[in-house]
Amino acid sequence: MNIQIFGNAKSFDVKKAQRFFKERRIPFQFVDLSKKAMSKGELRSVRQAVGSYEDMVDFEKQEEAALIRYLASEDEKLEKLAENPSWLKVPIVRNGRKAAVGYCPAIWKSWED
Repeated sequence: MNIQIFGNAKSFDVKKAQRFFKERRIPFQFVDLSKKAMSKGELRSVRQAVGSYEDMVDFEKQEEAALIRYLASEDEKLEKLAENPSWLKVPIVRNGRKAAVGYCPAIWKSWED
């Protein structure tokens, strides 16, 4: 497994995700989105795994993120998310080409098989 966890170091769900992998002795790389944004390639990869850019956005915490719903093209949505990493729902956990957005231990367990 090649785990990357993207999120904010202060987020409770991000801390729970880190604990999930630590308890299973699965090494991971943590990327603090408040210090380093995801690349467009990383954002595209996660979108392919989860379905849409809208599935990656935390509409409850970021009201202005609703703009994503009204942008016509995928490129415009990608550009806005690259510029505004605080709009992303965290944690974003990647395992190669697989990805999950939010706290999803059931999905992460399926990767162990």
